[in-house]
Amino acid sequence: MLKVFPIQEKSEQEALCARCNIPFEAELLAYQATVDEVFVGVCQFKLTPEGGVIYHLAPTADRPIDNEAMFVMGRAALNFIDLCGIHRAFYDGDESIPGAQLLHAVGFRKNAEGRLEMDLTDFFSAPCQHHHD
Repeated sequence: MLKVFPIQEKSEQEALCARCNIPFEAELLAYQATVDEVFVGVCQFKLTPEGGVIYHLAPTADRPIDNEAMFVMGRAALNFIDLCGIHRAFYDGDESIPGAQLLHAVGFRKNAEGRLEMDLTDFFSAPCQHHHD
């Protein structure tokens, strides 16, 4: 069973980031994904006045990437951002890490400045109505 949930302890966040070969950043919020109780990835993000910013959507380095789990975890972080009343999101992380290939599927598009951005307005209330190119 796929589960995505917040990481409550910074020491656990640090250990899980190490398993994904990404830098631990204590000021960031984080979610983890598990499949059948096995850790498969982490997402680090924060809330800013400009919008929510995802820095890492990263699979664990010791298993094959689980695209479904990574997709759901990315969407879970975006849903949290939206529920906090922030309706713009950005991806400011390394686009070359393995989980980053899912950013387009999650909903991010490059804006005029070349930054990956997503409008969350009503995204989770009517997701089937959003255009996906």
